[in-house]
Amino acid sequence: MIDLSSDTSTRPTEAMYRAMVAAETGDEQKRADPTVNALCERVADLLGKEAAIFLPSGVMCNNIGILTQCGRGDEVITAGSAHIANMEGGAPAAIAGVMIRPLDGERGQFTSNQLAKAISRSEAKNVANTALISIEQTSNRGGGSIWPIEVIREIRQIATDKNVAMHMDGARMLNASVATGISPSDYASEFDTTWIDLSKGLGCPVGAVFTGTRDLIEEAWRWKHRLGGAMRQAGVIAAAGLYALDHHVERLAEDHENAAKLAEGLANIDGIRLAAGMPDTNMVFLNVAEAGITASEFAQALLESNISIGLESEHELRAVTHLDVSSADISTVIDVVARIIGQMDTR
Repeated sequence: MIDLSSDTSTRPTEAMYRAMVAAETGDEQKRADPTVNALCERVADLLGKEAAIFLPSGVMCNNIGILTQCGRGDEVITAGSAHIANMEGGAPAAIAGVMIRPLDGERGQFTSNQLAKAISRSEAKNVANTALISIEQTSNRGGGSIWPIEVIREIRQIATDKNVAMHMDGARMLNASVATGISPSDYASEFDTTWIDLSKGLGCPVGAVFTGTRDLIEEAWRWKHRLGGAMRQAGVIAAAGLYALDHHVERLAEDHENAAKLAEGLANIDGIRLAAGMPDTNMVFLNVAEAGITASEFAQALLESNISIGLESEHELRAVTHLDVSSADISTVIDVVARIIGQMDTR
């Protein structure tokens, strides 16, 4: 199976498994797991933050980012297509009691001008207070697009002027860093809280690491317990994160190359349209409406050839490259798509 449905499909390599088996462990909840502690120190240093906390998922990272920086009834501004607004089960409302104010924008990004008009710091008691601005780097539904550092800095200045906190959903921030050459700490420096995912392009089985000031991370520990995120001998999964940081970061460039190869190949097939243009990173969005087929029909045809892909809408699909997808696999996918579309033309 060539699985392009998501980079969450990655599996630990044999070397990563060996690192996990050899991990030194302790009680993570008591902060006594040396491997977890080493991972947190490593990520805090990587992102230029005072402290970090190991969490089971990126969704919990986003929840804790909101819970530690917002009060009930406050407002979080984010892109309308952002994961935090669409794919987290309504957690900001259900858990934190906050509102999401979505801003539309090209490729999943809003502008500093849009933000300046939307931000609310009114003294009026009948108006929600903007407490947090959240940016998803990269923008998933924006086609894996990279937020330009210049735009982020403009947004940071507005946030500072208005005394509003900044949070980065950094699920694929390392993809952005590898693609642009901008260091993770340079991206993270514009945010009060941020995190990186271990279970996407880095290939770990589980986990994410959330960072911020030392005081904020202490509060994050309280929310981690409340949300059921405390763990015991978690060094066995933290070891995978340490291995990935040593071996799987720079190779993200291969995923970007494979995504570009896939996009170029698909763009040359009649009936296939790139829905988000050429990829910035490891995501390719394609539209099959012109082929006279629905996305689900197209996905089923691919599945019959042992290729899995993600469904986005009636005619749109998403293909995500990762460490379990090779350049040869991409060539196979292009050939299979051409064959499927050719069969459609001869019906």
